[in-house]
Amino acid sequence: MRVLIISDIHANLTALDTVLNDVGIVDEVWCLGDIVGYGPDPNECINRIRSLPNLVCVLGNHDAAVLGWIPLDAFHQDARHAIYWTRSVLTKENLEWLAELPERRVVGDFTLVHGSPRNPIWEYLLDPVSAAQNFAYFDTDFCLIGHTHIPLQFSFVSADYPARWTQPMVRRQISLRPRTMINPGSVGQPRDHDPRAAYAILETDERLWLARRVIYDIESVQRRILNAELPARHATRLSDGW
Repeated sequence: MRVLIISDIHANLTALDTVLNDVGIVDEVWCLGDIVGYGPDPNECINRIRSLPNLVCVLGNHDAAVLGWIPLDAFHQDARHAIYWTRSVLTKENLEWLAELPERRVVGDFTLVHGSPRNPIWEYLLDPVSAAQNFAYFDTDFCLIGHTHIPLQFSFVSADYPARWTQPMVRRQISLRPRTMINPGSVGQPRDHDPRAAYAILETDERLWLARRVIYDIESVQRRILNAELPARHATRLSDGW
């Protein structure tokens, strides 16, 4: 089965549509959360995601915050501004759809969460020690994570040793070995100093992972951010991928 893996769209419809046009035909789409937050197109992005056939999706921390399930003082000022604005524009139907998303899904050999298996909504997995601790919190061979906006792979070594970590190279297919946690990066707001939208293609039968990046029209998104009177920082960071 050929699966599109996406995460952290953050209300960036231009990046999302570019990814969907770039990927070609897939059997399923697995979304690792944070469809909204930061960006100018929350309803449009939810509508696009909801329309995808064979979708599997989990809840992200910005999705939960818009629903009022996370205290807003957990977010910095600019992020809070975007959350308040998103609440004001989301349709009732889209709020209800977000509220139905689970924090965790298991599909065959793959566990899907936004943050980490230990804390599916909030924990950032950026270092090998924290990653090693998280292998005890899922039972499948593989776990797909988002949240950090950085493509990363963590491989289990032992319970007492930091995980082995790598950054998957773009367009170089890798074979996934149990036990692995892997992050496709962010569609709508990359933070690895590469402004291109990030996603991955997973071949589930062969357990093959292909990291992809694609150029999109960043300037058009920046204009919509500013026109919506969202924080200018949310626009400027897109140019440099931080």
